[in-house]
Amino acid sequence: MWRDFTYVDDIVEGVIRTLDRPAAPNPAWNAEQPENSSSYAPYRVYNIGNNCSVKLLEFVETLEKIIGKPAVRQLMPMQAGDVLETRADISALQRDVGFAPSTPIAEGLARFVEWYRKYHSV
Repeated sequence: MWRDFTYVDDIVEGVIRTLDRPAAPNPAWNAEQPENSSSYAPYRVYNIGNNCSVKLLEFVETLEKIIGKPAVRQLMPMQAGDVLETRADISALQRDVGFAPSTPIAEGLARFVEWYRKYHSV
């Protein structure tokens, strides 16, 4: 299975950058023939993700290396409603805001573990 993990600082930066570029209404929008990608109301929804899928087992192995101990693994079959892969489509974010998260998984996990250990004094 593959997941698109995004480091929290990248999420925060993406949100802050969107604040500097408020959405504008589309004056050509027609309520009789609505278009899903725009509106007369000035709003915009962005997917702020890393746009890069990582194998779940690679994620666990990277975390094991950083922490210095093996995880207790309990592998399960696919669960109802689960998907094999997730990946954020950040094309609108890149187009409108000029931003794409860029923290690699190993770096983000290392920063998180450092923060966690400091915060919880472990």
